[in-house]
Amino acid sequence: MSIFLSNEIIVFLLIELVLIVLMAISQVNIVSIVRHWDFNATTPLQYALEKKNYLVNTILYFTVTCKVILFLFFIQSLNALSGIVPGAMCSAGVVGSNHYGNALLLLKLLLIFGFGLWLIVNKLDLSSITFPYLKRKYLLFTLLFVGVLGEFVLELLYFSNIPLTVPVFCCSVVFQAPRLPFGYTQTLLVLFFYLLLGSILLLNFLKQTMASFTCNLLFLFIAYYAITYFFGLYIYEMPNHKCPYCMLQKEYYYIGYLIWGSLFLGIFFGIMPFLIERITKKSYVHLLKYSSICLIITAIVCSFYVVRYYLMTGVLL
Repeated sequence: MSIFLSNEIIVFLLIELVLIVLMAISQVNIVSIVRHWDFNATTPLQYALEKKNYLVNTILYFTVTCKVILFLFFIQSLNALSGIVPGAMCSAGVVGSNHYGNALLLLKLLLIFGFGLWLIVNKLDLSSITFPYLKRKYLLFTLLFVGVLGEFVLELLYFSNIPLTVPVFCCSVVFQAPRLPFGYTQTLLVLFFYLLLGSILLLNFLKQTMASFTCNLLFLFIAYYAITYFFGLYIYEMPNHKCPYCMLQKEYYYIGYLIWGSLFLGIFFGIMPFLIERITKKSYVHLLKYSSICLIITAIVCSFYVVRYYLMTGVLL
């Protein structure tokens, strides 16, 4: 049996291919727009380019929206494949079944952040009469297009190399201890989690975009390990169940979507103001308050499970 016989994978790859075609059409028009754009000109060519600019943006809005939805569909597809891949009990086994899985997941996450950045720059460009960021936003889109092409190649390599006859490792093996970075203990991870969160909230309040950008990137790293190796134990109520994917399943009321979703949104809103300032030279600090709200939601939900478990049993895992 081939992994490409899975309905989810066929649909997923077909939609990805359609989006690449749309992005390629947009890219051809973008080259024409960037080469001949002169906002001060009153020629028919400039008039046609301005109309083409709006058309390209409409296509790209549709494409970016689909890419975000496809990311969620990709996560669900991995979970569905755990019933086909021998040894896999959840998405962890499927992702780790070959060398391409984790790289693909990381690239998808970076592209989502990149598309979000493009949407903000595009909004600022369209809201200005003279389209001051037109060339910068299309340069950014070109980089994203190259990334999407690389993502598609990686998807083909990943799906074509998933073993269907050799058992893969399940999450209890993939995330077994000791796998914590730099010799961290669970106590240190939780301590860094709350210290960094407090630092980010303070920096966001003071509107320190560069410092918040740095701390958010560090927090993404620390929060991943803290949720996987500490808070997750209280969600599963099992001391040896360490997995970032199982909490996405219905047995745990899909709470992982709220935890990981609020974390990624918080990081996204936390790093965007600094990047927007670098690209447009304009302040965009109001996003920092959304970063604080999302990260507080992450911390409250994670802490809730620890407190609930302690109140129910009188001990900590």
